[in-house]
Amino acid sequence: MTKTKDTSLRIRPGRPLRGETEVPGDKSISHRVAMFGALALGTTRIRRFLPGADCLATVACLQKLGVGITWVAPTELLVYGRGLGGLQEPAEVLDVGNSGTTIRLLCGILAGQRFFSALTGDASIRRRPMERVTKPLREMGAAIFGRENACRAPLAICGQTGLLRPLHLVSQVASAQVKSAVLLAGLFAEGWTRVTEPCISRDHTERLLAAFGAQVIREDDGLTMAVAGFPELRGVDLEVPGDISAAAFLLVAASLVSGSAVTIRGVGVNPTRDGVLVVLREMGGDIRVENRREVAGEPVADITVKSAALHGVMIQGDIIPRLIDEIPVLAVAALFARGTTEIRDAGELRVKESDRIAVLAGELKKMGALVEELPDGLVVHGGETLRGAMVESHGDHRIAMALAVAGLLARGETTVRDTSCLDVSFPGFAFTLEKLRR
Repeated sequence: MTKTKDTSLRIRPGRPLRGETEVPGDKSISHRVAMFGALALGTTRIRRFLPGADCLATVACLQKLGVGITWVAPTELLVYGRGLGGLQEPAEVLDVGNSGTTIRLLCGILAGQRFFSALTGDASIRRRPMERVTKPLREMGAAIFGRENACRAPLAICGQTGLLRPLHLVSQVASAQVKSAVLLAGLFAEGWTRVTEPCISRDHTERLLAAFGAQVIREDDGLTMAVAGFPELRGVDLEVPGDISAAAFLLVAASLVSGSAVTIRGVGVNPTRDGVLVVLREMGGDIRVENRREVAGEPVADITVKSAALHGVMIQGDIIPRLIDEIPVLAVAALFARGTTEIRDAGELRVKESDRIAVLAGELKKMGALVEELPDGLVVHGGETLRGAMVESHGDHRIAMALAVAGLLARGETTVRDTSCLDVSFPGFAFTLEKLRR
């Protein structure tokens, strides 16, 4: 496997993956702990922070809001919190780059500030829907303006003279970003703000807010989270768990390449994020989860995977929010499984960094895959022989890594073009994969 000067990645099939490794810190948690540290009193020390492009965009935005941040190592930083009311009006537009998490969660935080702010991002961000966040924030009293009646970035948020109103949002989608934006706005509202989801989405926001000292409860229905307004958040010292979404590409690669045996140390195994483990086991994967422990309120473990014969499954329903980011690589796993795999209820993939349903189907077909595109998912026919091809990442880090894994099992060389996007979530992906193949 080699990276070229034009940021293409060339992959040839061959050696199995063997040995031990780690993956970068969890992207979702890295975003959140930096933001919550900014809202806390005192200093927050973050170790194993993901220095990927998205998380660096969050850091840059916080600095423009007057937050002091010091890097003490490549993956360790100190955030000097300013408290709930201590952020400053930014002198320039906050540019989130390609990070949907940054723009949506910052909307929740900035909705409760008393100053003007504006947010924008790259072309992908400006296409992505924002109404699911801006609509409930407006119901809480936030003054938010933007393209298409605040449905698209750029967005402008005008300072409030009064408090936000608490809200009970009954969301039609299970979205951690929507839930997080509303709960964060709830920090600036008197009383309790609630979000009810159709099924549980990833819960890093709730766990971390509690770790910082907020009052957060899950109500008796199991689907409603509530946060009390105006807590006194305090800085923490924590290590970010390894990102299971990054680990997923190694888990699938080792499952598929004959003779492989890989252990990934210190991976987050939060039950709202472990769907990839559930599905790979259902497909016949040989996966062991050992040495379970807790880091900053998050469950962490070591995961060992060995190559195995996989078979097709149905992936749908409540498990989708637990593996939405892993669907591209699970589709690759399905290509080399016996039988057919059907993925449903994943329409959210159409509004990610790319339309992941259309892009994945189109690029895998270039390699000879039999893939049918559905409005909300894919039908993947396993057992076909893939051939190496020139494929495109479309600027999407998860598409790039999924295609690289497919290339490990295709006949001949596969070239994935435009892999600079890998720095979004897995800097060093190519190096890690190649190291495991030595």
